[in-house]
Amino acid sequence: MPEPLAEEVGRRRTFAIISHPDAGKTTLTEKLLLFGGAIQLAGEVKAKKDRIQTRSDWMKIERERGISVVTSVMTFEYDNHVFNLLDTPGHEDFADDTYRTLTAVDAAVMVIDAAKGIEPRTLKLFEVCRLRDIPIITFVNKMDREARNPFEILDEVEQKLALDTAPMTWPIGQGKSFSGTYHLAKSAMRGPDRETALTPVNGPESDKVAGLLPENERETFIEETSLAVEACRPFDLEAFREGHLTPVYFGSALKAFGVRDLINALGELAPPPRAQVADIRTVEATDAKMTAFVFKIQANMDPNHRDRIAFVRVCSGKLQRGMKARLSRTGKPMGLSAPQFFFASQRQIADTAYAGDVVGIPNHGTLRIGDTLTEGEALVFQGVPNFAPEILRRVRLEDAMKAKKLKEALQQMAEEGVVQLFSPEDGSPAIVGVVGALQLDVLKERLQAEYGLPVSFEMARFSVCRWISAPEKPELERFIDRHRGDIARDLDGDPVFLASDQFSLNYEAERYPDIKMVAIKEYHVAKAA
Repeated sequence: MPEPLAEEVGRRRTFAIISHPDAGKTTLTEKLLLFGGAIQLAGEVKAKKDRIQTRSDWMKIERERGISVVTSVMTFEYDNHVFNLLDTPGHEDFADDTYRTLTAVDAAVMVIDAAKGIEPRTLKLFEVCRLRDIPIITFVNKMDREARNPFEILDEVEQKLALDTAPMTWPIGQGKSFSGTYHLAKSAMRGPDRETALTPVNGPESDKVAGLLPENERETFIEETSLAVEACRPFDLEAFREGHLTPVYFGSALKAFGVRDLINALGELAPPPRAQVADIRTVEATDAKMTAFVFKIQANMDPNHRDRIAFVRVCSGKLQRGMKARLSRTGKPMGLSAPQFFFASQRQIADTAYAGDVVGIPNHGTLRIGDTLTEGEALVFQGVPNFAPEILRRVRLEDAMKAKKLKEALQQMAEEGVVQLFSPEDGSPAIVGVVGALQLDVLKERLQAEYGLPVSFEMARFSVCRWISAPEKPELERFIDRHRGDIARDLDGDPVFLASDQFSLNYEAERYPDIKMVAIKEYHVAKAA
């Protein structure tokens, strides 16, 4: 293997930020980008319309509601590392998009509100990370507000997440008196993050530290930091990278405290690109031949050009502009003529991308979520999930003359992963499925804004769906024939059983024990010969 390839792969850090809504994820993203030189002014992530190219929340519904509903990808360099930051939706209604994004990262930053601690959404996302052994760095945010005691927060992480903690920094004061962080192992302090260097001090009792605290809080700070050093676990790199221990940093993203320690930790502690499991072998990031998989599709990021971008995680080797790649699902070659790096909705041509990088591949429907690209090898990456929707609706079109246009639009939205689309075997109108109700709002707005299709939604007689299969094909065909009115096909043509409620689903499952009914399906596990 050429040495430059190993060096470039080793520089990559690909991570996601996970949190409960309102924990400060967008603000933290903004500060990371600011320190990485990707933006020039704090506030640009949620800036005005003329700065749309520098925002992570770029869709209209995101701006109006103050939430992230799609995954943004931002690539930037800092301290000789190349960071690929994937900003995931915080709202639980977009869990499927977040889960797919987590298949493309090597580490995660878990943001916790210092007053609220572990919240339900954080817990769910952590469980997904644990399933994939994704190392987690914890950032306890909002220490400039009323906050819980740091030891209480550490205990809650250990108890609720069954995850060992190793505090790396300690807050100097909290609430109104919060004025910096103290690095426990290095015996150094840092004020606001515009002060780039750590200042060495003679322990927590140093006059420099004392000068940042009200007199009545100094003794408490000395006691707490001494106890943290003596009683808390020391950081263990191996335990962290195996997903058993999380280093903990305290700070305030809004006031720019502690963020520089966090970005330094991502460079120093987070793993370089990890090996990826495929159907026939495990692919090492340093393998010479290029491999990659699609974890997200996004259309119409630029409404003027009706574009369609496949977000691709490069798993090994080097992806170069102009190269030919093999699409495993079809076995056909496709040219990668204009791969792109992203900073939110701004893009630039990527002449070369290495394992760990996330690039956009413009295409006209050729690529789908879960697709694998290689330099010729017939393999398929595993583990990009598709979840059974929890809400099923029929789409009602105000203008029946636009039915064909609606069909095409729904097909494209389903290929993106915005909704799932089910075509009933009995020929009745298509059904859309979503994980959460907010996804329906996004679908309605995008159909209106991007396709000029005003729609509404009607209740379907179904509320539960499962993918079905059987050991023997005749068994599956008999089941489908006997339930023709309850069978639909998904985007890939795979059969789905639709039930009116959970009781009906369980009843049919008991009657037909040979029919396997599953709520999670991996994308495109088959490949062309």
